[in-house]
Amino acid sequence: MKVYVVDNGGQWTHREWRVLRYLKVETKIVPNTTPFEEIADVDGLILSGGAPNVASDAARMGNNGEYLDRADFPILGICAGMQFLCEHFGGELGPGSVPEFGPVGLRVRSHDDLFKGLPDTFQVWASHNDEVKRIPEGFEITASSDTCPHEAVRCIDRPIYGVQFHPEVENTEHGPEIFQNFLDIVAERRR
Repeated sequence: MKVYVVDNGGQWTHREWRVLRYLKVETKIVPNTTPFEEIADVDGLILSGGAPNVASDAARMGNNGEYLDRADFPILGICAGMQFLCEHFGGELGPGSVPEFGPVGLRVRSHDDLFKGLPDTFQVWASHNDEVKRIPEGFEITASSDTCPHEAVRCIDRPIYGVQFHPEVENTEHGPEIFQNFLDIVAERRR
């Protein structure tokens, strides 16, 4: 199985790569300017977090839009990756009512997919000023918190997922399990 991490300038991109390596996946970090043809043979893609303010500086997110439009494999967007994919498909971004920097109590709404086998509530680590204000049509919310109603989303018709928090950092409980659940989705899609 081959799952690449798209580098959007996030401070923890290497941790996403490291978790995938720990889970025994063939992986590498690729710049977000990589042409789609050069990654078209992957089994899955992670859109990393990033420094850009996606709402006002989406151009710094490189070819993420093309990856989302052309991919027939599962994609997981993390933090800015989630914000970008939601805006790309018609959602709306804006400043968070309460910017999240630190531990956040996650409430899981759907135990399918990314949260399979995980508790109803657990602590995750967040680091963002902006958030998704309105999710795109054809998406549903899979987790929320007291300060952010859209902590995790999924596309109903395609294997596209987003999390506002950072499952790759040690401060997030069940982070490796979230990645493993994504890899299980990837494996199922390959069958």
